[in-house]
Amino acid sequence: MPTILCYGDSNTHGSPPAPLPDGATRYGPAIRWPGMLRAALPDWTAIEEGLPGRTTVHDDPIEGAARNGLTYLLPCLESHAPLDVVALMLGTNDLKQRFALAAEDIAEGVGLLLASIARSAAGRGGAAPAALLIAPTPIGPEHRLAYPFAGGAERSLRFAALYAAVAARHGAAFLDAGSVIQPSAADGVHLDPEAHAALGRAVAAALGPLDPRGRSR
Repeated sequence: MPTILCYGDSNTHGSPPAPLPDGATRYGPAIRWPGMLRAALPDWTAIEEGLPGRTTVHDDPIEGAARNGLTYLLPCLESHAPLDVVALMLGTNDLKQRFALAAEDIAEGVGLLLASIARSAAGRGGAAPAALLIAPTPIGPEHRLAYPFAGGAERSLRFAALYAAVAARHGAAFLDAGSVIQPSAADGVHLDPEAHAALGRAVAAALGPLDPRGRSR
């Protein structure tokens, strides 16, 4: 059974855009996009590794060094090996004004993550797993998280083109999340259940060419 590692931030973790009626701070497993991926591809194992606040390659001066996606990536890959595919969706938190990063710099950080995956021996037989780079959906320009993400909406519009180029440079498959979903209007950053469902289906479709069994879907 092929295995995919879903490595991301709060939108992989399943953080809702507004408090849930039962007070939960995370959608249930069947609602989160990796859960929807499992439903679409029951013959795959989908491992969830989403951390709210996770960046590409930066320690967060407020939330701490544990948010650095590069620092944790290799131990994460090795702990879940052997992996067939790593789906990588990061960059939204890099838009926070405290990092003062251009969209190009964020994309270069993603490139460092792809290079780390390619250098790893976390795939079958000690090879590197395949990578699927997912460009996060652009964030909303006006929302309740506007202060920490001030100026981020315009920069996030450039993610799709920049990430596609980085994916091509590193030999990774590519999916533009913004082509199939948008964030909730409630906070402009996080996904509602319908977006999780659509993203899970889109990732399932993107895995066809990456299926190690050589079957198209």
